[in-house]
Amino acid sequence: MQPRACWAGLTDGLRLVLILCCWGCLSLSLSPTEPLARLPAPQNLRIHLYNLEQVLRWDPVPISNLTGPVLYSVEYKFLKNSWSSMTCVNCTRIAESICNFTAYDSSCFPHYFNISLRVKAQLGELVSDWALAPWFQHFRNATIGPPLDVVVTSHDGSLIINFKPPFKVEPDKFDYIVHYWEKEGEKKIKGPFPSQSIELNNLKVPNEYCLQVQAKLNPSHLNDPLFGQLSNTSCFEISSQASAKFQQVMVTILGISVLIFLVLGCYVLAQKSQSLIKSYFHSPPGIPPQIKEFLMEPNEPILEALDNNSSVAEDCCASLSIVSCQEDNQDDLSNNLSDNT
Repeated sequence: MQPRACWAGLTDGLRLVLILCCWGCLSLSLSPTEPLARLPAPQNLRIHLYNLEQVLRWDPVPISNLTGPVLYSVEYKFLKNSWSSMTCVNCTRIAESICNFTAYDSSCFPHYFNISLRVKAQLGELVSDWALAPWFQHFRNATIGPPLDVVVTSHDGSLIINFKPPFKVEPDKFDYIVHYWEKEGEKKIKGPFPSQSIELNNLKVPNEYCLQVQAKLNPSHLNDPLFGQLSNTSCFEISSQASAKFQQVMVTILGISVLIFLVLGCYVLAQKSQSLIKSYFHSPPGIPPQIKEFLMEPNEPILEALDNNSSVAEDCCASLSIVSCQEDNQDDLSNNLSDNT
């Protein structure tokens, strides 16, 4: 069938429909690409609250067919206030997809205020819609880290724990809790303590204990405290220092006692053996009587006194010999008489 014959066979209505369709297709094919009216809004807004850190992040806006940097602007408001640009930190028309206002948290956002944040993207004349982040209150939603610089020492069967707070805040805002246990025992909890130096006593000695320290934040505007993260587990051996000192004292006392007993024993022995010592080491003979007489009567010659004494001694010896002879004669006489009978 010829095309002209087909066209002639169509009704006027069908002819009009075909003309309009052809015209629309032709206009679409000849018209240039229409530019985007708006940029897509930033996605995945998230707020990082750790100790005093306050950081807002988001995913960069994709721009496949466009060139040039995308700039971001952040605004904030309190619960019932209007939106305002960031004045404490530069988060207006920035190229990074992050806004860090940690260093200015006290001047930007008080820790007990409800804060809302929003972000928009801009590329030349193109602007995105605002992307809203969830509202937050710092000390209600923040993660509190563990205490810092934990140092543990052992003394007299006790563990002394010293540390620093997770961040600088009023001294009465923090309390501290100690989780401790024997190496393979049940975990125990002690606290809370307002001090940054805690002593664990009444521990088994000798033994090995493990412990962790936790901070507890007490905001004045909140009814419930905020518990922080636990510090790293640290294990320590408790030596029997107390018993060792006791043993040392006892050994010292025993040594002194033994020394005292030795001294007393030597003294008593010396007293009891004094007579023996005197008999062994006897004193020399006294002064002869003739010398005493000479000393008392110096006019008498010393030699004559000595001669007199010597003669007296000889007479004694002679008398002794005579007596002994008479005794011998008497013995002989008695023997003869017995023989005769």
